[in-house]
Amino acid sequence: MTPPGVVVHTTADLLAAAVAARLVTRVVDTQAARGRASVVLTGGGVGIAVLRQLAAAPAAGAIDWSRVDLYWGDERFLPAGHPDRNETQAREALLDRVPADPDRVHPMAASDGPLGDDPDVAARDYAKLLARHARPEDHWDVPSFDICLLGVGEEGHVASIFPGSPAVYETERTVVGVRGCPKPPPRRVSLTLPAIRAASEVWVVAAGAAKAAAVSMALAGTGEVQLPAAGVTGRRRTLWLLDRAAAAKLPKEFTPPRV
Repeated sequence: MTPPGVVVHTTADLLAAAVAARLVTRVVDTQAARGRASVVLTGGGVGIAVLRQLAAAPAAGAIDWSRVDLYWGDERFLPAGHPDRNETQAREALLDRVPADPDRVHPMAASDGPLGDDPDVAARDYAKLLARHARPEDHWDVPSFDICLLGVGEEGHVASIFPGSPAVYETERTVVGVRGCPKPPPRRVSLTLPAIRAASEVWVVAAGAAKAAAVSMALAGTGEVQLPAAGVTGRRRTLWLLDRAAAAKLPKEFTPPRV
């Protein structure tokens, strides 16, 4: 397996702008090669900052937004339009500002939606959606996402897969309902590690000194049950995109020149 790449930017603002620029290039190149692209969005402070930077970037006009499929890595199981939902934040930061095709924007269900107030039902519904969008060459019931964006928590969670939780042990399902989450809200819906690892490229974006220990442990090879961030890899490429504070405790072999 190809070792993960690490890129360090001096500040969180520069990190968000650089990831947005990288995303434009990757999506445009993918569309030129295959006519379409698929991206898994993430929430969190730096994740939403990336989307704001993307919306503001003049180069984002090079993307054919009508040919981008957008998914979510996880969602807080809250009513539609709730300000804490990743979908709500992503729409405000990016999707309401670009000509995305509504039929290619694939949010996870809300707790007050027609599926009812059960995150397990919402998870099964999203798994069915992923299976419908998978192609024969994907070899599984999930698309091979071109880019899967992820944040990382201070304790090492990714999406809504937390250390030692039932979700981290999942090997067969692509999407799971999460209950008793240690961070509010307690109920969520999340892609599983196998679904994340189906992506062509996984980009883990982290900013701030509070993330430094988790970043270091993940890159040092800590087990994924203890630290789920250690278990995320892309089929073709894995990138850790960091600001200087989040990179402060990197193992020596992963300390790249700062940009």
